[in-house]
Formats: sequence, C-alpha cells, structure tokens
Amino acid sequence: MPARLAAKAAPELIAADERHFESISTSLEQSIAALTARLAEERKAPGGTGQAAMDRDMEVHRLTSRLRTLQRYGIDLCLGRMVDAATGSVAYIGRLGLTDADGEALLLDWRSPAAEPFFGATLGDPMGLSSRRRYRWTTGRITDYWDETFVLGGEGAVDDAAALDDQSAFIASLGADRSPRMRDVLGTIAADQDAIIRAGSRGALVVDGGPGTGKTVVALHRAAYLRYRDPRLSDRRGGVLVVGPHRPYLAYVADVLPSLGEEGVRTCTLRELVAEGAAAAAERDPAVARLKSSARLLAAIEPAVRFYEEPPTTSLVVESDWADVELTATDWAIAFDAAESGVPHNESREVVWEELLAILADKHDGAAPADQVRRSLRRNDELRAAFGKAWPLLEAADIVGDLFSVPAYLRKCAAWLSADEVRALQRDDPAAWTVSDLPLLDAARARIGDPESVRRQHRRATELAAEAQRRADVTADLLAANEFDDGEGLLPMLRQLDLQEILIDGGAAADMLEPDQLAGPFGHIVIDEAQELTDAQWQMLLRRCPSRSFTIVGDRAQASSAESPWRRDADATESWEHRLARAGLGEVEMATLSINYRTPEEVMAQAEPVIRAAIPDANVPTSIRANGLAVRRGAIAELPDIVDEFLARPGDGTACVIGDSDFREIDRVRTLTPRTAKGLEFDLVVLVRPDDFGDGVAGAVDRYVAMTRTTRELVILT
Repeated sequence: MPARLAAKAAPELIAADERHFESISTSLEQSIAALTARLAEERKAPGGTGQAAMDRDMEVHRLTSRLRTLQRYGIDLCLGRMVDAATGSVAYIGRLGLTDADGEALLLDWRSPAAEPFFGATLGDPMGLSSRRRYRWTTGRITDYWDETFVLGGEGAVDDAAALDDQSAFIASLGADRSPRMRDVLGTIAADQDAIIRAGSRGALVVDGGPGTGKTVVALHRAAYLRYRDPRLSDRRGGVLVVGPHRPYLAYVADVLPSLGEEGVRTCTLRELVAEGAAAAAERDPAVARLKSSARLLAAIEPAVRFYEEPPTTSLVVESDWADVELTATDWAIAFDAAESGVPHNESREVVWEELLAILADKHDGAAPADQVRRSLRRNDELRAAFGKAWPLLEAADIVGDLFSVPAYLRKCAAWLSADEVRALQRDDPAAWTVSDLPLLDAARARIGDPESVRRQHRRATELAAEAQRRADVTADLLAANEFDDGEGLLPMLRQLDLQEILIDGGAAADMLEPDQLAGPFGHIVIDEAQELTDAQWQMLLRRCPSRSFTIVGDRAQASSAESPWRRDADATESWEHRLARAGLGEVEMATLSINYRTPEEVMAQAEPVIRAAIPDANVPTSIRANGLAVRRGAIAELPDIVDEFLARPGDGTACVIGDSDFREIDRVRTLTPRTAKGLEFDLVVLVRPDDFGDGVAGAVDRYVAMTRTTRELVILT
C-alpha cells in the first residue's frame, strides 16, 4: 500500500488476509491449469451432431468464460471479507466462488445467498455481521481497504479506525477518476441497491431513480445475479437480454458483466433488434413521429398481411399424369383454413401447400398411390404459380414500405387514420427507414416470418426427400436380391422404416438453421433508460418476453427522446404504473433509489430547481456528499482554457463538453449532446449555451440531464 497508508499495513491488521490470499493464489493456479487441460480435451473431442453438438459448444463456452475471468483478475477476484457476529468466523467474498483442494470455500460467489450480508448489512440491520472489510485493487495489488463495524465496542468490534461515514469504502470510491469504461463498483454496492439486485425475477420490477443513484449499476448487476440464481433464465430457456439506450452506453459498460463472472447475457440497443435499425435516420416530422409512436398503428400490420392470405374465388383445372381435376374456390378456402393462428405467414405457407396437395390427391380417387400423385402435382408449374400468387412469400420491409407509399393500402389497413394522417405518413422512398419505423418492421417480421429461413428449410426438405427416395430405391434393390442376406438379419432390418430413416439425419438439418439471436423469446429483459420508450417500442420488447419478466430502469425526469410521452408538457406527470399499463404491462412492482452517489451537493443545488420548475414531482435524489467546488459560470471564449486546465491536472479523469458541436474531441475530453451523454459520467462537465437546449419540459430535461453528468465539477458557459 502507499506510504501514507503505512498504518493500515500493520501485520496485526493484514496478516490473516495475506495468508488467505496465498491460498487463493495457489487454488487459482491449480484451477487455471485444470480448466486449461479440460478445455483442450473438449475442443479435441468430436463435435457430434444435434443436441450433442449444442451441449459441447455450451460446455466450451462455460469453461472459456470461467478461465478468462480467473486469468483476468487473479487474487483480485476477492472483493472483501465479513466477520460473523455469533461465531467470529471470517468469510471472503469474490466475483466467483473458489475452493481449495480439500473443497473448503476460499471465496463465496457474490451472487450466493451466503454473500448477501456483505452487501446488505447496515448499522440498522447488521444481518448477523460484526464487521466488514472492503478492498481497493489496482493492477492486482491492494492499494487501500476500509473496515466497517456493526458492533459498538466489545467482542467483534473493529478497533482500528473503523470507517462508518465519509471514509467508508463507498464514499471514498466516489472520488476516483472516471474512466471511459464504467468503474468496477461491485465491492461498493450499497445496501439499497443490493436489495433491488437480489429481488425475484417474476413479473416486472420498475427501478425509479434520479441521476447518480446507480440505476445502471443495479441493472447490470441484477442481470448477472438473476442469471446465476434463477434456473428459469438459463440459455436453454431464453436467457437474459440487456437493452441500452445507445452504442456509447454499451461500450461504456462493456466490461461490467464479464467482470462479474457473467458472459452469457446479451446486450443490444433497440435499433439492433431490427436489421434496418443500423441505417435508420431520425424521423424529421414530429407529427409523423407521434403517429408512429402509438401502439395502435401496429394494428395495421395484421390486415396488411391478411390481404395476402385471401383464398382465390375462381376455380383452377389441374392436370396430372392420371387425371384433370378441378380445384374449386371451396377447396382453396379449406386449404387456407389449415394455417394455424399465431404461426407466421411464411411458415404457414408450407402447411397450406400440403393441404392443397392432399385435397387434389383425394380427388384422384385412387388412380395412383398418393405419394406419386403428390410428387406429380409438386412439379405442376401452373399450380405452383397459382399458389405463389395466392399465398406469396412476403418480406416485412415490402409490407411496411407499401403502407407508406400506397395510400389506398394504408387506408384499408388503418381505417381510423384521417385523410391528413394518411397523407402525412406517405413518402417517396418506401425504404427510407427511420427509427420510428422500427416497431412496425419488427411487428411485420414477427407476423410474416423470415422468408430466407423458409427458403432454406424448403431447399433442405427437398434435399432430404431426394435422399430418402434414393435410399428407398437402394433398399428395394437389396431386398429384391436375396443373395445379399448375410444371415445376420440385414434384410429384416432394412424392412424397418426406422433404420431407413436414421440414415438421413433430419435432426442435424434442423440444427443448421441459426435463428436471429435477438428475436427471443428471452426469460428476462433488463431495460435501462426505459423512460425513453414509446408505446410502439414497448411492443418490440413485450414480444420477446412472453413471461413479462422485466427489470425496468429509468427516471421520468430524464426523458430526452422527442417521442417519449414524458417529454411532452401534458404528460410529464404521468406515473410509471399508468404509463406501463398503457404499453401493455398491467401489474408492476416499484422500487425507488433516492440517494445520489455521483453528483456533489453543489451541483444538485443548481440542478434541482431546473427540473422542479417543469416537473414538480420529479424524483430528485439527495446527494450524499459535498466537495466544496461551486458551480462555475463564464463566457464561451473560456472553453479552451478550461479544457487545458483540466488536462494539466494529475490523474486520468475524463471531461465532457455538452452543447458545442464545433468542439473537437481529444483524448479524455468528449463532446456530446444531452441525449448521447445519458447514462454516462465525467469528472468535469462543461455546458455550452444551455438555454439553447429548448423550452418547456423538453428543455428543462436536457439541462437537468447535462448538469448531472458530473462527479466533481460543473462549468456553465453562456
């Protein structure tokens, strides 16, 4: 430890820890060697097919993940220790669980029930602890530690400078320089946050918290915790998806989940749920954006697809090698009725086609074996063309594009729209996608299905059918040639269909089809900055989580999206419960975070009046600390000097300029808008012309968000 902390390095304070760390180091070396050998064996083993191949890949992934974590951290896997008040026994808490060669626990996994007191204990509820020690690690070495005692005097109390307030681990960590990646805060999770992290996964939980309350910390740690604790959220049951507001956010938190021993959680932005999202532009017309933000417009997708599922009303004479049969309008209708409700249009196509062939085969009255008739009909070009026109393969982009380029089609499918609204939604380029179009594209894709997947399945089915016929012909030839009977029962075996079918690995063919990794369904979805979502965007997430198991993290007072209902003056005071009920989540639990661990009192004193003027009942958190740095105000011309002054200071903290698009980013200094700064934090924030952010609720929210990005210092330039 540094010389200034020499008193903390006294042998009587750290000798037990050092012995324990030696045991951890030995166990780590053994574990890494064993994992490396086992991983090598798994990779050399035959891949297999079907379920066996999937199981092998999952085991390789699990071993690789654990090995990577052990190699990455070494003994700094250890977060701290706790002492049981009743027995005096000491337990060490880690990012992962670890045992020695005899099976004795060296580290308790932070997600285990046994580790809960380490995070949850307070003076009011010690949870059976007498003391707790937290470590600060820097490049694999302890550079500081803090003791907290829950026993005031007597046996079990910590006698040497027990830190209970501004010297505690959490408070001290708040002063650390911010880096481009989220700080490792697992060892300093506060009790109120930990209670939310460990809450059950059933139903929807709303975590409402103002700036600096640790909402993002809670969201990510909760994702890792639920994956570990809830068997219903394993990969085989859908796993966990974390949805963030934008790519800078995902880059910022990229290290958090792996550092928690969890690499199985998928992360994405809302854009990435739809292929067209990558290139989608913002919707320029606010009125059009408002129309598309409503879940009601999504109802146009069903009639838009049903338009292509209407059976023909005229008859068709179908020629085969044995007869000419009439396919009547009634026959078409019966075949179309074979499509099951809820099955995507493109997937239903094969069902309808097979029903159509069955109807036509029955009309041959036994003139030939049914399978021969079917093969003949499948080669009938006229029949195939008629069916392709009656029940075509559809593309989601084509359906939505037609709605926005063919007024009559939109009127037919969304009869509630006024003539002006229909005109407003039309555009010259049907494929000029905007972010507001993504919920419609997603709904259309869910209703229609992936046409390319259907084509792949059809090609594979054709190949399997051809292979089955070839093997059937070979089997028939063998059965006809009795001299091949080897006396071992080959001919009787060949007469069994099971042996003939097993020669064709249809199961493996199914495994070859890789579904969209973000299509769901997921067992649980965590949404950060959820206040930004529109009713239409909520449908994208509800569709991917049929269990309605959500962690919904946000703050009404920080809604920065132009389409968010909370951005509008008339809806700014709407409750979470009412808002989510309208989106389709009827029952939710509420959890509130009210302590601001990030923003100094000096900054919050300036920020609170800004948001209260627009949203009187905003959840403005109470800052837990002051740093003596008043909010500075100055002229825009001072910006270069302010940045130079910051960069000249010791340390590697980061700064952000918000509101000046002309400022060029440099190392450690970013330039962002209030919206793209959402969820991020910096040591220094410089606001440029904040009055230009706008009026009403929208402008107040942007100013509030921008002001509360700082962990130390705020400068406002006008």
